[in-house]
This record gives sequence, structure tokens and C-alpha cells, in this order.
Amino acid sequence: MAQFPSSFDKDDLLKCARGELFGPGNAQLPAPPMLMMDRITEVSADGGAHGKGHIRAEFDITPDLWFFECHFPGNPIMPGCLGLDGLWQLTGFNLGWRGWQGRGYALGVGEVKLTGMVRPDRKMLTYKVDFTKAIQTRRLTMGVADGIVEADGEVIYQVKDMKVALSES
Repeated sequence: MAQFPSSFDKDDLLKCARGELFGPGNAQLPAPPMLMMDRITEVSADGGAHGKGHIRAEFDITPDLWFFECHFPGNPIMPGCLGLDGLWQLTGFNLGWRGWQGRGYALGVGEVKLTGMVRPDRKMLTYKVDFTKAIQTRRLTMGVADGIVEADGEVIYQVKDMKVALSES
């Protein structure tokens, strides 16, 4: 396993977005404004609810975020798909953090529940991803995880069987 720290600040996340953290052709976060977190507070290959790895991150909510202006004018709400994308981003980041090679891409999600909303008056989202499987074989590198998103401590999104793979092509 590669030796990376277990937490990352915004500058580290931007390095990852530029392909500088895990190296060219490997797991990479999107650049702003699609980067859906400000810091990663914890990451492991053997922690979490199932002992298969976990990752935790935070995203500061401010009323001037780009999506509030357009979704929906006069009734600003963060699109739920952006919270799901943040969970996928973190799942792929964990695979790269493990030192596994290849570019990340989402494969799907088994179940999604949206039970709350992110409005401009919220202060912070907390992402929690717990791996149920982390597979690296000669032909396949993939993580399967469950995740939740909390807004100011309230669970608002829950996902089961989220899948992200790394591919060298």
C-alpha cells in the first residue's frame, strides 16, 4: 500500500484534481466547481463499519455556491445528484489512496434515499463512506460501499451498494 496521509486539505484535493497526488493516469478528483468537498478528514483501508475501509469528508455550504442560483431560481436547493457524486468521488479517492492504479469511474448504485435538502442556510455537509468490498485482481479494481451525507448533522442522503472502478485504459 502506498504511504499517504490519512487526511487532506483543500490544496491536497486540488493537487488530486490536477493528477499530481496519485500520479498521471490514476484516481483523480474533479476540479471545482464539481469538486464536492473541501477536506478529507479520515481515510483507511481497514476501518469503517465493515472493516474494509472508509473515508470521511466535509463540504462547506455558502449561499453563493454555483448550483443555488440555477437549481431552482427562487427556491434554491443543491441537486441531490451532486451529493451522490461527492460520495462516488470519495469512493474513487479511497481506491487511489490505497495505491491502486487506474482512472476512476462510477459504475452505479444499488439504492438511493433522499430524505432532506441542502438549502443556502445549511453550513456543512459531512460525507461518510464505508466499504463493503475492496477488490483488486489482475482484471478488476473496484470498491463497493455504502454512504451517507449529513447536512449540519442531519442525515439527508443514504446510498447502498455504490460501485466505483479503476481502469488503466
